[in-house]
Amino acid sequence: MPRFAANLAMMFNEMPFLDRFEAAAKAGFTAVEFLFPYAHPAEEIGQRLRANGLTQALFNLPPGDWDAGEKGFAALPERFADLQQSLHTALPYAQATSVKRVHLMAGIANRADRQAVEAFYKSVAWAAEFFAPHGLDVVIEPINPRNVPGYFLNDFGFARDLINELKIPNLKLQFDIYHCQIIHGDVTMRLREMMPIIGHIQIASIPSRHEPDGEELNYPYLFAELDRLGYGGFVGCEYNPKEKTTDGLAWFKPYAGVKP
Repeated sequence: MPRFAANLAMMFNEMPFLDRFEAAAKAGFTAVEFLFPYAHPAEEIGQRLRANGLTQALFNLPPGDWDAGEKGFAALPERFADLQQSLHTALPYAQATSVKRVHLMAGIANRADRQAVEAFYKSVAWAAEFFAPHGLDVVIEPINPRNVPGYFLNDFGFARDLINELKIPNLKLQFDIYHCQIIHGDVTMRLREMMPIIGHIQIASIPSRHEPDGEELNYPYLFAELDRLGYGGFVGCEYNPKEKTTDGLAWFKPYAGVKP
C-alpha cells in the first residue's frame, strides 16, 4: 500500500505553516513534504516532525529568488557558486529533519543551449556527490511547460538518460504523475520503464491539480500499479485542495495511518 506524504506547501494552508504538521498527523498522514523550509529555523521544523510522529519525505533545495520567478539554478552556468552555497544552506535542514532525499531544481534555461546542458550535468553530479556522505539522495524532476514555462528540465526521457549516463548511486528521478501526464501521457508504461531509477513520486488530478479523485487518470489503478511494481518510496500529495483540505480527503481514507 502506498505511503502518502502530505505536501504542506499546498495542503492545510488554511493555517500557518508550522501548524500544518499537527493538522496532517490528525488527518492520518504519517509523512510530509513541502517545497522549502528556509523561512523557519531547522530545529523548529525538526521539532514539529518529532512532536507529531511524522517522517520528512522530501523538500527542495533553495531555488534562488522564488518570488522573482527563479526556479533553481542548476542549469545556469553563471550561478554555479549559488548552487554550491545552496547545498550548504540545505544541509542543516536535512540533518534536523532526517530527510533522505532532496530535490534539485534546474531553473529557467533553454535545453537546446549546450552550456545549459553542461551546467546541469555538472550541478547534478556536484550535488549528488556533496550529499552522498550524508546518506541523502538527490532527485531531479521534469516539470511541464504549462505550469512553468521555460523550465529547463521538461522531458522525462532526458532526465532518465542523464541519470543512466551519470550512474551516480544516489541520483534518482522524481516522478510527478501530474507533470508526466501533461508532458507525455502513457503514465503507466513510463512508471514501469523508469521504476528502477525513481526515488520519489508525486500526484494530483489532471488537468486541475486538485485531489487525485477524478478527472483524467484512474488513481486507484495507479496506486495498485505502484504496489505491483514494488515501489517502496513515498507518494507526495502535491495538489491544491478544491476547498478546505480536510473536506477533500475521502480519497485518502483507505490509506490513512500507513506507516513509513
